[in-house]
Amino acid sequence: MAVIELKVPSIGESVTEVTLVKILKSQGSLVKLDDPLCEFESDKATFELPSEANGKITWLVTEGQDLKVGDVVAKIDTEVNDSVSETPPAINEKIETKEHPAKQHPSPSAAKVMREKNIDSNQIEGTGKDGRITLQDAKSHIPAEIPAPKPVQESSMSSNSANTILNERSERREKMSRMRRTIAKRLVSVKNETAMLTTFNEIDMTNIMELRNKYNEAYLAKHGIKIGFMSLFAKACANVLMQMPEVNAFVDGEDLIYHNYVDISLAISTPNGLVVPPIRNVESLSFHEFEFKLKVLAEKARSGKLSLEEMSGGTFTITNGGVFGSLMSTPIINEPQSAILGMHAIKDRPIALNGQVVIRPMMYLALSYDHRVIDGSSSVTFLVRVKELLEDPMKLFLEI
Repeated sequence: MAVIELKVPSIGESVTEVTLVKILKSQGSLVKLDDPLCEFESDKATFELPSEANGKITWLVTEGQDLKVGDVVAKIDTEVNDSVSETPPAINEKIETKEHPAKQHPSPSAAKVMREKNIDSNQIEGTGKDGRITLQDAKSHIPAEIPAPKPVQESSMSSNSANTILNERSERREKMSRMRRTIAKRLVSVKNETAMLTTFNEIDMTNIMELRNKYNEAYLAKHGIKIGFMSLFAKACANVLMQMPEVNAFVDGEDLIYHNYVDISLAISTPNGLVVPPIRNVESLSFHEFEFKLKVLAEKARSGKLSLEEMSGGTFTITNGGVFGSLMSTPIINEPQSAILGMHAIKDRPIALNGQVVIRPMMYLALSYDHRVIDGSSSVTFLVRVKELLEDPMKLFLEI
C-alpha cells in the first residue's frame, strides 16, 4: 500500500508552531491532488495545506490542536481513489450500478458553501449531472437557524419558571486563537519591556477635507483611486521621520538601529485579530501608489491571504481608531518599533481662531513612544510638525 504522510510545512524561520483551525475534508474521504485539506493559523497568518496526491485521507489530528513544523497531520492512501473502470457495461448490466467519477463531487461554488457551513459531502445526494453536488444541493443542507422562542402566554407558565428563564446564567469557554495569544504576549511584553509614554495634539481637518472634496473626482479620473486620509497622514509622517531619524529607530540590545527609509505598518482589523502589515519606502511613493498598496493589503488581510513576508518589517506604525468612533486613545507600540501614531474620529468642535469662536472638524492625534529611544521634546516636535503639514496639505504635494 502506497501511503503519503502530510506534515506541517515550514513557512518561515520565525514560525515553529501552528494551530489546526479547520479540517476541510472529512475522515476517510477521497481527495485529489492540490485539494485544500485544512487550514493552519500561525502567529502571523492563516494558510491552507494542499493535498500531495489522489487518494483516501486519514486524519491523525483534530481541529484546535497545536502542532509543530514537521508534525504528521494526515496520511493519504494513494491506492484508493475515486476512479472507476471505463469498460462499457454489459448489455444486460444495469447502468445504475456504475458510478460516475463526478458522483458526490461538489461544484466550485457548492464546495465554497460546504466549507463555510462545515457540511460533509456524504450528507448530500448530488442532483447535478452525473451525480455532482450543485450549489442548490449545498444550500438545501445549510442548517436552519434556530428561531427565537415565541412568547409564552403568562397563564401557561408558573411565575417560578418565568423567573428561572429571566435569571438564567450561562457561560462558555473558547480556546484563544494562536494569533490572539501572540497579540496578548506581545502587548504584555511591550508594556513590561519599554518605557512607553503618550503625547497628544489636535489637528484642524478643514483644509484636508476641502482639498479632498475639490480634487477627488479629478484625482479618481486620472489615477483610478480617490485621495484617502491614510495616504495624507502616512506621507506627512514619512516626511517628518526622514527629518527626525530618532523617531524612526529602535533598540537592539545596547545599540540603536537607525533607518534611512520609512516602512509604515498599518493596523488592519480582521475577523482573526489585528494585523499590521507594512507599506515599504513610503517616503518614495506617490499618494495614489500608497492608496493602491493599502487597498491590496487590506483585502488580503481580511481574507487571510497575507504572506509572512507581507507581515514582517516596519519602522513606524499608524492606527486609526476613528473608524470605530474612538475620540482619544493611547495606542501601544508595535515592537520592536519605537513609536506609533493614533488617529481618531473627526468631530465638529468650537475652537478659538483669530480671536473668534468657530466650529471646525477636529481630530485628536496621539503619539505613543519608547522614552528609551525618543526624548519628550522629540516626540512633541514630531507631532507638531505632522500637524503643521496636515493643516496645510499643499506643503505635502509641493514637498516643502
